[in-house]
Amino acid sequence: MNRLLRERTVYVVGIGMHAYGFPSETPYVQLGLQAVREALDDADLAWPQVQSAVVGTAALGMAAGRVMLRHLGSTGLEVLQVENASASGSTAFRLACLQVASGERDVVLALGVDKFGDGRRAALKDGLPPLSPTSHVPLVKFALLARRCMREQGLTLHDMARVAVKNHGNAARNPYAQFRKPRTLEQVLASPRVVGDLTVLQCCPRGEGAAAVIVVSEDGLRRLGLARTRAVQVLASVASSEELTPEGSPPLVELVRKSSTAALSQAGIVPKDLDIVELHDAFSIEELLYTEAIGICETGEGAAYVARGAADIGGGACAINPSGGLIGMGHPLGPTGVGQIAEITRQLRGEATGRQHPGARLALAHMIGLGSVAVAHVLARAGT
Repeated sequence: MNRLLRERTVYVVGIGMHAYGFPSETPYVQLGLQAVREALDDADLAWPQVQSAVVGTAALGMAAGRVMLRHLGSTGLEVLQVENASASGSTAFRLACLQVASGERDVVLALGVDKFGDGRRAALKDGLPPLSPTSHVPLVKFALLARRCMREQGLTLHDMARVAVKNHGNAARNPYAQFRKPRTLEQVLASPRVVGDLTVLQCCPRGEGAAAVIVVSEDGLRRLGLARTRAVQVLASVASSEELTPEGSPPLVELVRKSSTAALSQAGIVPKDLDIVELHDAFSIEELLYTEAIGICETGEGAAYVARGAADIGGGACAINPSGGLIGMGHPLGPTGVGQIAEITRQLRGEATGRQHPGARLALAHMIGLGSVAVAHVLARAGT
């Protein structure tokens, strides 16, 4: 991918969203088409100009993309559908970038869309007896990891709760977020506990929504007369999965460390160059650990980084989850990774009204998914 991106530049030129929300009777087709139409309008493109569409979804079933997109017109475009758990949307975006970078296509849509679904996982159908009734439940794993960090690193309940306070505050300024109400530290700590020390307000909600991003090549940018000043360049795209790690090192943390390091290396930058990071914070403990793993701060300093306001919008350092993250914006699975790209694009364009991080030039989008897998992208403001 590094070679491809060097040879053929990939740009994000259009973004669109349907606000994330709790399960409703709205058909997924309506959710997805709103996001696509917004992205087309944002890019100033017509539907027939899109040559390929990659749809990320985790809960809709077969052929969701074609069933939905035919309502825009049957143009004969290529339609792909990908499922990769929480990283479904990120994977759809990666595949769209690869199509453009390879020279196969000039204009590609990456779309994430989902309804709640039944939530059944392949891990429950592998024919093997589970270690325990909750061994495949992510919340249980992260509650145990939080307890381990509290025991071994001195992490406190307040440290984790501050992540939720920040992200609910960011989401309150995001018109596409599922939760749009700021929360105090006292409210987060007083909300009902779900498992272990993780309270309701420190856990992401499931729901529905859609996000769309259109990527083009340099040739496509020129041929279609698109505004270069609003184009955001994709500098890197990396995908990997969990591997064996040294005893004592949480495999997911190492997965985030290695995948983000690979993406930053591919982009030719270092963590301190980043102005914005959108990452997987399904549970508050994750943001603290992944901020350290990415290299935004030193190991063991994640809680202090949040406490001093460095992770805030306008906090003077790298803003973490300015969208509100999964905790505040929501986590409908299929759209989540594409939604990260949409938020980053707004920030790098300087168009994130009400939550703009000043001077944003470089950003990392990082998602993990059950399995476990990781997908990371680095994006840059035009001219960076």
